[in-house]
Amino acid sequence: MGKKVLIIGGVACGGKTAARLMRIDPEAEVTILEKGEYLSYAGCGLPYYVGGVVKEYKDLMSTPIGVVRDATFFRKVKHVDVHTGHLATKIDRKNHTVTALDVASGEEKKFSYDKLVIAAGASPIRPPIPGADLPRVFTLWNMPDALAMRSAIDSGNVRRAVIIGGGLIGMEVVEALRNHGLEVSVVDLMETPLPTMMEKEFGLYLIKALKTRGVNFYGGEKVQEIVGCGGELSSVRTDKREIPADMVLMAVGVRPNTAIAKDAGLEIGEKGGIIVDAHMRTSDPDIYAGGDCVEAKHLITGERTWQPMGSVANRQGRVIADNIAGIPSTFRGVAGTAIMKAFEYTIGKTGLTKEQAIKEGFDAEAVTIVDADTPHFMPGSAPITIRLVADKKSRKVLGAQVFGPGRADKRLDTLATAVTGGLDVDMLANTDLAYAPPYSTALDPVAHAANALRNKMDGLMKSIGPSELKQKIEGGWEPLLVDVRTPGEVENQGRLPYEFVNIPLGMLWEKARELPKDKDIVTYCKVSVRGWDAYAILSRLGFEKVFVLEGGIAGWPFDLVK
Repeated sequence: MGKKVLIIGGVACGGKTAARLMRIDPEAEVTILEKGEYLSYAGCGLPYYVGGVVKEYKDLMSTPIGVVRDATFFRKVKHVDVHTGHLATKIDRKNHTVTALDVASGEEKKFSYDKLVIAAGASPIRPPIPGADLPRVFTLWNMPDALAMRSAIDSGNVRRAVIIGGGLIGMEVVEALRNHGLEVSVVDLMETPLPTMMEKEFGLYLIKALKTRGVNFYGGEKVQEIVGCGGELSSVRTDKREIPADMVLMAVGVRPNTAIAKDAGLEIGEKGGIIVDAHMRTSDPDIYAGGDCVEAKHLITGERTWQPMGSVANRQGRVIADNIAGIPSTFRGVAGTAIMKAFEYTIGKTGLTKEQAIKEGFDAEAVTIVDADTPHFMPGSAPITIRLVADKKSRKVLGAQVFGPGRADKRLDTLATAVTGGLDVDMLANTDLAYAPPYSTALDPVAHAANALRNKMDGLMKSIGPSELKQKIEGGWEPLLVDVRTPGEVENQGRLPYEFVNIPLGMLWEKARELPKDKDIVTYCKVSVRGWDAYAILSRLGFEKVFVLEGGIAGWPFDLVK
């Protein structure tokens, strides 16, 4: 008879732990207690079910060949005993038992264990906003939430939706609701979306993209009330406006489910999650924990952080199973990698932003570039914006952000690998990335970003970002802006909303003598590749106060003049 393993929670981490354990230790007796009805479903796929991309909700909890991962599946295929509708309420560490409530019958049951796994997940935050209990006010965190939202949309009674919260969940649902033809508005306390994930500039890129799809983003506004009329939802009132609404999604964040662990005396961290070691053991050596209810080590800072992601939960579940089976596996940590799709745009981040890196004590430098994902002569070529961050002393890559309609996902994965592997910018620039015109430019955008940052760190180039330029000009700085595009490009692509001089690059050698050498000069073009050439020309001619505008016109997140 093998050891008794009891798992609290049967979605991502719990399901993975059970499946992995039965493959490597088939003698183990594994039992799952799941408070809900649904097992091992793809929670990150819920917005795509709401949006109609995923046609049937069962597809989110099925194997690739269409077999639903329900209690029968786990029993017959995995030899795992599953009790759905059972809410674990108490852990008796001394006697190695867990008390659970059978939600349907109200009966309390006790389950014994040799090893216990807490994979209790997290729960959405519902702030005490007046009117939050009105009909058609939803959260989106589990399968019942998704089913309720989809039912409301399919009823035909919803035309206008308001999303409260501009984080990952809220922004992922934007496209889902627009797919159904709904008018969508987003309200957030912060000025830009994804504020804990992306720098403000990248949030502005996303706002511009949303605006082209008819989505309003109201940043820097506080929701004061969800207004009802005759018991029915009618609008959302902020401190600045009233927005008509037939449906509201509360997406202000989630918190880890740690009550049962806290009551059992297990150690809880400052981020609110259960503290575990590298083997995913809690402060009790017979109790493991993983998924959205635990804190994890950040690979760069070494500090504990909280990263509720299905990908992280699955990796942790494997480590837990290995250690219970006697294989000394470790979970190294997380890099803060996240990605989302907004219509045809991809936006993502790994590691630290420059601001975060400086707060952590790094001597950080960053650069933003815009480049095409494939050569201009290939059909479908589209731009990607990359911001790369590195430490000046060690030159190690600390983080990156990506945005654009181009294929940014594989670039983000490359950058996440660089962060995880501790690569420096020189190694990243010289990584032997795959090249063929259907897949990449000869110098991949990742290498382009690494080279630009090397130039900046080595003192070969001085540059300025769009937000910094705007802020400094509004603060009284009066640089000479030199646009080296052709007049036709200026006309068609738009221009900066400031005084500028248009000198096409091919004429700069001749015209440079007309420019003042005692004045700050900022050069740029569409993506500032020619802006870099212009910088080099002016530097060679003795100009010392020259800067390149990072990303050029394509990287400008504010309105252009056309």
